[in-house]
Amino acid sequence: MTGLTIDHGGAIAVDPDALRDVARRIEGVASRYDDARSALLRAQRVILDTPGFSAQVDTVELWSSGQRLARLHSDCQDTATSALLMADTYEYVELRAEAEMLSLTDPSTAQRLMRSADRLAASDDRIAGLAEELETQWRAERFEGLIGNIVTPDIYDDAFRIAALVGITSGFGKVHPGETLKGTTDRVSVTPVKTSSPSGAPSGIAGALKRMPVTAGAQIAVEKYSFADGSTKYVAYLKGTQSVGWSGKEPWDSESNFELYTEHDSASYQATLEALDAAGAQPGDEVDVVAHSQSGMIAAHLGMESVYDVQMQITAGSPVEPTLDDDQTIIQLVHTDDPVPGFRGGGSPEGTGSADSMVITTQGNPLDSPEDWLVDAHHLDTYIETAEEADASSDPRVDAAGEFWRDLDTAEVIERTEYQAQRVG
Repeated sequence: MTGLTIDHGGAIAVDPDALRDVARRIEGVASRYDDARSALLRAQRVILDTPGFSAQVDTVELWSSGQRLARLHSDCQDTATSALLMADTYEYVELRAEAEMLSLTDPSTAQRLMRSADRLAASDDRIAGLAEELETQWRAERFEGLIGNIVTPDIYDDAFRIAALVGITSGFGKVHPGETLKGTTDRVSVTPVKTSSPSGAPSGIAGALKRMPVTAGAQIAVEKYSFADGSTKYVAYLKGTQSVGWSGKEPWDSESNFELYTEHDSASYQATLEALDAAGAQPGDEVDVVAHSQSGMIAAHLGMESVYDVQMQITAGSPVEPTLDDDQTIIQLVHTDDPVPGFRGGGSPEGTGSADSMVITTQGNPLDSPEDWLVDAHHLDTYIETAEEADASSDPRVDAAGEFWRDLDTAEVIERTEYQAQRVG
């Protein structure tokens, strides 16, 4: 692993409100520097006005200290002003992107958002230009690192280019509001194959990815958390593609991949719903999701269109990015040498989800070796290694994710069931 990056995703590096809070704190520091400079100048006047006092004090150094404090005050003010400008720019990008997404499903809200964006742009002539520069830079760099670092450049680089091109031109890489799965799919049977009682919730992102089903043939694990106040929460752990076949008994196959990516119902999605129902999840219950590969698409639609309240989802190597509300958190793990996330089309300039949402990016297999040919960077174990590195970082969003699992750990009872699903008929 090398070059781990943790950000909000898209062109927006920092949540606008968080950036404004930083600017206010910097303004507070600037005020302290100004107060210190004023106190120093008053002391200098007293020294100069007192006969014989200046001979005991280096007034030149005192004056120089005052000048340094003035420069620090000015630098802080400039930094705070720049931070506020960037916060307005990020918000302008968010407002316009949200308005564009809602233009078909909610025109009145889209118009209101555009008016807010226009008012923001009118407040400073620089905002619109900076926003355009941000989006241009994001478009130019969103696939940076995807190609040119593999020992089989011709074939492997073509795979990356094709994935990125499909994601950009098809529009399927970003799941927009109002886009729901269409049609019907094959019937499935879902059978519990193992039950257990974990001693606690996972600890960290890596711990969550390690809770994938381990029983042979199982693709789904559902953990039910029961709390002292009578409330319950669920966490679904969904494996990635299990077969490259088409329309066989295995629901997590190439057919489901194609159906989900093109926004059609799939056997794997239906199997997930049936497993949640079998585990006792009711409409409105909190159901959080940990998903690898194909199941990242299942997580997206669970979070956007299902009857469940999906507050947290962790995806590793997902080919899509959902559009989540600002009270939903998503942690996306992306390897730059994994072609599958290329189907996301680079994501979206506004990012997605709450301020605690993050995209964790690195090169899964930094050493040029034959392992790259085997797409090792897409394997779950490789993503777990990346998650372990992220867990060890000091990023505040990672700390917030840890708080989510600590809350689950207060449950009085945890029941875990692993399920095997098959197509029938």
